[in-house]
Amino acid sequence: MSDKLKVMVSGCNGKMGRYVTELIDQSEDMEVLCGYDKVAREFQNFPVIEADKGLSELEDLELIPDMIIDFSVPECSLNIVEFAAKHSIPAVIATTGFTEGQKEIIKAYSADTRIFMSSNMSYVIAHVFVNLLRQIAPELADDFDIEVSEAHHNGKKDAPSGTAEMLVDAMKEAIHPAPEKVYGRKDKRKANEIGIASLRGGNVVGIHTVHFFGENESFELTHTAFSRKLFAEGALTAARFLINQESPGLYNFDSMN
Repeated sequence: MSDKLKVMVSGCNGKMGRYVTELIDQSEDMEVLCGYDKVAREFQNFPVIEADKGLSELEDLELIPDMIIDFSVPECSLNIVEFAAKHSIPAVIATTGFTEGQKEIIKAYSADTRIFMSSNMSYVIAHVFVNLLRQIAPELADDFDIEVSEAHHNGKKDAPSGTAEMLVDAMKEAIHPAPEKVYGRKDKRKANEIGIASLRGGNVVGIHTVHFFGENESFELTHTAFSRKLFAEGALTAARFLINQESPGLYNFDSMN
C-alpha cells in the first residue's frame, strides 16, 4: 500500500487542473487518486487520469482521498467544500471569482475541516506582495493616488481578478479611513479612492501592478506570472502544509509564517 498522499483533483480537465495532476504524477510524495470534473468527456484524452479514475459526480467516489485540490468554478467549489466538510477531508481551494456570500459559506464549512483558500496560489503575490502593501500603502496614501491594474488572457471569466481584489483589500485594511474601491473608472478621481482596471487579451498568464501616483513622482510594484505552472506548484505547497495542520479552520499563505 502506497504511503503517498492520495489526492482528488477537482476541475482536472481544465488547464490548471491538468497542470496540477501532472505535477502530482511527477512528485515523490503524492499520487492522483481520482479526478473530478463535470466535463467528463475529456477523461479519455487525459494520460494522468484514466477513464476509470475520472468522476463527474461526487456520489460515484468509491475511495475517500487524503486531500482535495480544487481548480474549478465557484459553484463547483461550494460542492467540494461541502463534501470535504462532510468527510473531514482537507481541501485546497484555488478557484477564483467567489462572491462575498460564497466566501462566507466556505468559511462556515472550515469549522468542520481544514481549508486552504487563496485568490492567488503564488506565495510571492499572496504573502510577500500583500504584506509589502500593508506596510507601504499607509505611508503613501496621504500624498499619492493609488490605482491597481491587472491583465490576463482573453478566456478569464472574472474581472477584476480575485488577486486584484485581494491586493486592494489588503490596502483598504491598512489605510485609515479606508479608501473606496472604484471599478473601471469613468469619472474624475476623488480623494481616498483606489481604482481597479482590467485588461484581457491573448495568453497573458497574469500581471498585477499597484501604482502610486504623486505630484512629482510615481512608484509602482508589479508581479508577473510567466507560467500557469507557478499556481499548480503553489497548490501542491499548500496541500503539503495543510495536511500537517491539526485543527479545522481557514488557512492561507499568511498561515505558513
